[in-house]
Amino acid sequence: MYVTRKLEKKINKFLKVPEILAVIGPRQCGKTTLVKKFYNDLKPHSIYLDFEDRQVLEIFETDIKTFEELYIKPYKYIFIDEFQYAKEGGKNLKYLYDFNPGKKIIITGSSTIDISVKAIKFLTGRVFILNLFQFNFEEFLSYRDKDLYNLLKKFKDELKIEKEKILLPEMSSSVLGIFYKLYEEFGLYGGYPRVVTTESKTEKIEVLKNIYNIFFLREVKEILNLADDYKLVKLLKVLAIQAGSLISYDDIGSISGFNYIQLKRNINLLEKTFIIKQIQPYFTNKSVEIVKNPKIYFIDCGLRNVILQNFNKINSRTDQGATNENIVFSELHKEDLQINFWRTKSQAEVDFIIEKTGKIIPIEIKSNLKKFVAGKPMYSFMNKYNVKFGLILSDKLIGKKTSKDKNIIFIPSWFSFLELI
Repeated sequence: MYVTRKLEKKINKFLKVPEILAVIGPRQCGKTTLVKKFYNDLKPHSIYLDFEDRQVLEIFETDIKTFEELYIKPYKYIFIDEFQYAKEGGKNLKYLYDFNPGKKIIITGSSTIDISVKAIKFLTGRVFILNLFQFNFEEFLSYRDKDLYNLLKKFKDELKIEKEKILLPEMSSSVLGIFYKLYEEFGLYGGYPRVVTTESKTEKIEVLKNIYNIFFLREVKEILNLADDYKLVKLLKVLAIQAGSLISYDDIGSISGFNYIQLKRNINLLEKTFIIKQIQPYFTNKSVEIVKNPKIYFIDCGLRNVILQNFNKINSRTDQGATNENIVFSELHKEDLQINFWRTKSQAEVDFIIEKTGKIIPIEIKSNLKKFVAGKPMYSFMNKYNVKFGLILSDKLIGKKTSKDKNIIFIPSWFSFLELI
């Protein structure tokens, strides 16, 4: 069963422009499946090439004119998968683009390091970069339960924002419970397509172990040129434990065995290979923001849980708060949103600050919230930055609280809260 990806709309739009499209994202996130879907839809005017095919790759690298005659001139749409294997990728791609007007070239890659070094530096003004991540919750739901997916879409249509007034749909407690059960499954095992489409929880964990051991540890170890991976394993473990907390480079370096320079380089690499993401504190003075310690989250929660070896139910976990935060972060990140957090010297904190289309939106994640209560940090942030609207995400609460000119919306974490941003 093919799962429609949200990115498809953007790709369809950009098929009409001349620029090369670079679809990049984590290994095993569905890039090949996605481009093959477009390749099949566009037949007979399309061709699919895989640079894991050494014969095709050799022609591209050693005889670009022959490559052009065989694979470019006869087709309008050229899909090149695993482009990062091409050593002279950018230089040759620039030639194909410049001398073959009217052709649409779409490439994929699994690391921003590979794509940027081997392609983008040659392609200024000639390439659009699109990120494909693991399934978000809606994509997960469209596979797991089509009826619930359609119900969620209906609720989204009923969710309205009119001049600061938010109209919230009603939902029975039983339906809320069903949604939460699936949301918890999504939060525990993540959004890798191969994991989502596996029914057995035991098999899901085995798939995650394979993704972690075969793809991530091996790939990162090779890029770092490490003789062994025990330090890398320690680093990933401590980052998983500290997800959502302020990073202390001294503590992490002491535990992992990397010195400060190595640690910064390795964290940067883990970010560029789509394993983790750093977020910075929110300040209006950007020069201040840069010097403060970040927080780190995992882009896929299933990968974090397999590193922790913890697939217990969320509400019974000692890291319940961090787990819920990481799930929400993952959903926000997959929307390519600018994400920050806010923290004062007195340690008052708002989990996420989103800036979009000129609006600033504070978001708090609360576990086991029973009443419509917003904490002082939320109001402090809203007052300081003159923000009128904030979100509090919990398990099941749906409602709103108005205090003077401030509107706090309470909504379940899974309830397409992105529609309110």
